[in-house]
Amino acid sequence: MKLRVKKIKLLAGRPVCMIHEFTANKLSLHVGNRVLISKNSKKIISIVDTVSKIITKNEIAVSEDIAESLGLKNKDFVDVKIVRSPYSITLIKKKLNGGKLKKHEIDEIIQNIANNSLTETEIAFFVSAVYTKGLTLEETKNLTEAMVNAGNRLKFKGEIYDKHSIGGVAGNRTTPIVVSICAAAGLKIPKTSSRAITSASGTADAVETIARVDLPIKKIREIVNKTNACFVWGGALGLAPVDDKIIKIEKIVNIDSHSQLLASILSKKISVGSKYVLIDIPYGKSAKVLKKEAIKLKRAFLSLADNFDLKISVALTNGSEPIGNGIGPVLEMKDIIKILKRYDPPKDLEEKSLFLAGKLLELAGEKQGYKKASEILNSGKAFKKFTEIVKAQKGNINKLNKLKPNFFHNIIVKKKVKIKHIDNKLINRLARVAGCPEDKAAGIYLHKKKGELSNKNETILTIYAVSKEKLNQAIKFYHENEGEVVEFY
Repeated sequence: MKLRVKKIKLLAGRPVCMIHEFTANKLSLHVGNRVLISKNSKKIISIVDTVSKIITKNEIAVSEDIAESLGLKNKDFVDVKIVRSPYSITLIKKKLNGGKLKKHEIDEIIQNIANNSLTETEIAFFVSAVYTKGLTLEETKNLTEAMVNAGNRLKFKGEIYDKHSIGGVAGNRTTPIVVSICAAAGLKIPKTSSRAITSASGTADAVETIARVDLPIKKIREIVNKTNACFVWGGALGLAPVDDKIIKIEKIVNIDSHSQLLASILSKKISVGSKYVLIDIPYGKSAKVLKKEAIKLKRAFLSLADNFDLKISVALTNGSEPIGNGIGPVLEMKDIIKILKRYDPPKDLEEKSLFLAGKLLELAGEKQGYKKASEILNSGKAFKKFTEIVKAQKGNINKLNKLKPNFFHNIIVKKKVKIKHIDNKLINRLARVAGCPEDKAAGIYLHKKKGELSNKNETILTIYAVSKEKLNQAIKFYHENEGEVVEFY
């Protein structure tokens, strides 16, 4: 059926259309059904909603996602056809029942996610199936390949290096420091990062406080050729785009499976042409994984790397406690700049960054990686390189001064205590309740760390928020979990 286009200002993050109830009844369409919308040779699958107003019987209202994809203007005509539920749904049920998926079956699911044939609810079932039933190493390899093949790929001249952490540690913003040191040493390291899934901030969220991270591929090539590196959001590039759709669902349901984590990280590294990759796996109490699981993950990474001709070094690091003082995009970026400028830096974040930078330099052939990394950091070359990359990404570190929280609340101890443990998961949740990562200036500042003494009436942490409502919710969350967010001796 041909319908006339009416564009609506709706950026849903997925293709969404609205059809008049009369037309929907004529086509036997129901809310949540799928339709194929096409114009000339361009096609897109969309989820349907029905309305009785807004549009007429012969019109279709389309979201900005659809209009951009098909190049539509108001009053254009498109063909609309009903699309059957994809076979992938049967395959997802197979995995939910504990079955092993073959390569072509995984390809089918990933292609259906890529072309929007699966709804968010159906993708959530796939995420749940992978989380509860797991994937074999072979399934994970096939999932990685499928995600790479469903997206774009970047190509650079020369050998490409990369670094990635599995995350889960609050404030663990080592990437901008490591990349700046290694790029200053001459390594080419086009760093693409995800946004936060369960933490208070991802590298892309933090860098976005001072520079653009949603750059086109052509511009990224220019920046990397000029500076040796970049800090960009992978979701804007169409690199393994299915992974970004899955991450969006994982963020909603607050789960992050090991199999998906492996495929997610490797697919992004392969998509940017990385040859040498350092993987940081933090482990310990309140980290994503315990040491036993970290060792298994390390073996899996090394095994999978052989299938993709990657040279991988895996570092198992202590992730029991938050690292740095700031938790949240702006506060984490302030920690990064303190380290790079050599001004009152948080020592634990600095030490870990030097350790990881040293490992990556050793992967490149440097015999004394840590020593070389320290020399570059202390000489000011890393900060110079960082500002060079930020400037190339249309940024300026002074932008931080404009991002300020409107409200704050100090958590004060009522007696002399010693910090026993700060829970990563709960401190991240506290920061998210305060508004992270969407509210860039929101977050938590840790005045005290594990093993430190706090005197009576001393502040151990400060909660920052941009709205009074979110601040109140965060204060309430802290007191509901008092003694667990921060444990005392």
